[in-house]
Amino acid sequence: MPAALTDPLLLRWQALLARLETIAADHPDAVLASSMGVEDTLLIHALAQLPRPLGVFMLDTGRLHAQTLGMVDVIRDRYGIEVRVMHPDPAAVRAHVAAHGEFAFYDSVALRKECCGIRKVEPLRRALAGRSAWITGQRREQSVTRTDLPESQRDETFGLRKYNPLAAWTTDEVWAVVRALDIPYNPLHDRGYPSIGCEPCTRAVRPGEDPRAGRWWWEQRDSRECGLHASNLRETSS
Repeated sequence: MPAALTDPLLLRWQALLARLETIAADHPDAVLASSMGVEDTLLIHALAQLPRPLGVFMLDTGRLHAQTLGMVDVIRDRYGIEVRVMHPDPAAVRAHVAAHGEFAFYDSVALRKECCGIRKVEPLRRALAGRSAWITGQRREQSVTRTDLPESQRDETFGLRKYNPLAAWTTDEVWAVVRALDIPYNPLHDRGYPSIGCEPCTRAVRPGEDPRAGRWWWEQRDSRECGLHASNLRETSS
């Protein structure tokens, strides 16, 4: 057991391992959706400790930072885990760009969500097809659209169980565990990116800003989900 963790963090870590082991027993086909942010690499490190392995996938939208793509090799080299990389339908991407332009997502929330739908939601749907559960690195502290995030929920959008085992974790707790256990993380975090998405839709944040202020920064705070977690917006507005 990692001796570098303080007692409260050790309890957090042990509870996370136990929770993931239960998920793996109940849903051996469950998969972790990784954006290669720090929460996801923490979860990958945890999954690597379990006797029952679970799959990991990443959505390559075609517009990710090089640092994010590079994490696939880092995870393979460190844990021997092959991250399944999902890609959007090239024809759908070409048609959207031809109809609206390469940077139409800046023009309206509707066009941005259409872009996200093609590049992220449709590949996610394929990644989850036929599965009974998926796991995310979402946390309540991340955004106003996530303040009521449950640790377990029925995902009505994709028709399966959804687990958010880090929902109650704070940013400080995540980083303390990552540093204590020497867990690899995306180098963009050291450049002021607490939340990492597509390169043209993500910027570094300024001191004191919301952790997701760098995601779709030209929009209102309560619209900043891409469709992968559409239930967050429904629950926030209800």
